[in-house]
Amino acid sequence: MKNILTGKNHLFTRIAIGFALGVILGIFLPGFSMKIKFIGDIYLNIIQAMIIPIIFVAVSTGIINIGSGKDLGRIGFKSVSVFAVMFVATAAIGLLISYIVRPGKHINIGSSSYEGEVAIPSVEDFFMNIIPDNLFMALTEGDILATIIFTVIFSIAIVAVGKEAEPVKNFINSLSSVIFKVLNYIMELTPFGIISLMAFAVAEYGAGIFSSLGLYIVTAYASCIIAFIIVMLIPIWIYTGLTPAELLKGIYKVWLVSLATTSSAVTMPTTIKVTKNDFKVSESITNFVVPLGTTINMAGGAISFSLLAVFVSDFYNIPLGVGQIIYLVIIATVINMAAPGIPGGGIVLGASFLTLLGLPIELMGPIAAIYRILDMAYTTMNITGDAAAAILIDESEKRRHNKRSISAKA
Repeated sequence: MKNILTGKNHLFTRIAIGFALGVILGIFLPGFSMKIKFIGDIYLNIIQAMIIPIIFVAVSTGIINIGSGKDLGRIGFKSVSVFAVMFVATAAIGLLISYIVRPGKHINIGSSSYEGEVAIPSVEDFFMNIIPDNLFMALTEGDILATIIFTVIFSIAIVAVGKEAEPVKNFINSLSSVIFKVLNYIMELTPFGIISLMAFAVAEYGAGIFSSLGLYIVTAYASCIIAFIIVMLIPIWIYTGLTPAELLKGIYKVWLVSLATTSSAVTMPTTIKVTKNDFKVSESITNFVVPLGTTINMAGGAISFSLLAVFVSDFYNIPLGVGQIIYLVIIATVINMAAPGIPGGGIVLGASFLTLLGLPIELMGPIAAIYRILDMAYTTMNITGDAAAAILIDESEKRRHNKRSISAKA
């Protein structure tokens, strides 16, 4: 028992225990659970303070250690392609499940108005957001997409310079070791953060979450589970040989953190750790694919927007044609990629999405009340997609290497 509480190899056992304790506290001691939320907030602040340094060292080491510029271009193309396929596939599944269940036709709620500010991103806004006028301000403000773009350009330059840049390359690799050592220390605080965050979530919502919008929540979770099985679990099993049991044994560790924090960025360090250690994905591919996926891979967002569009259109008896559904997927993709530059999180993004589709935004009011419960599922889908993409791309690179080895011997 002492080994589980303090042992280096039992961190995720402690996190699982913390998750369960948080749920129990939220059910039986709701008042106390609301008061200890500050512990979770402190944990989130500590992790968030590390996000930009982690992204910089992870992406840069991933690129400078991949190999040639040709290798980098190939892996980058594979990454974007896998993320695009995942997004479209999960959006299609979300639409299918939503049209089967039709939660908008079975829910009787008042049309609560949405009081938030609707942000409609234009093409100009999108590019202005990803290319800041002040790099250091973007870094201090935690602009993830801008950080990744700068890091990619900087790291490609190191590869291009070659031998003269070896001191810089060695420094970044050393810095990466130090940053991840600090992260290991911080990860030991995760069980305490999880207890606080889960206790607060359960105490805040209680049994009331399954009231008038219960069917909406069930549809969201069912869509995520089915999409995970079809888009991620089965392809990984067929292509890599990693069995569902082996995948679940590793990925549940990431789920514990994502469910409690509802943040892909905060969960990213855990995703990197599990992808490398549990799934044996190479460090260079993990460090490149996972941070990139944290920004542009929004499989959960695809389901979120698909369900939202069908729900609102059904509620107001507004039919969506094939052209509108195709437009829906395109708009969802652009908004999700632009998300780091839009203030207000998923609720504002959802209202912006409905506005672009020409649908009423009034239902964002009641949806906002349960959004954290929904976001637990959406975030978990997002980070699962990051790990799944890394596993698939790593297997693809291994097969390519094996083919080249066989050809060379022949």
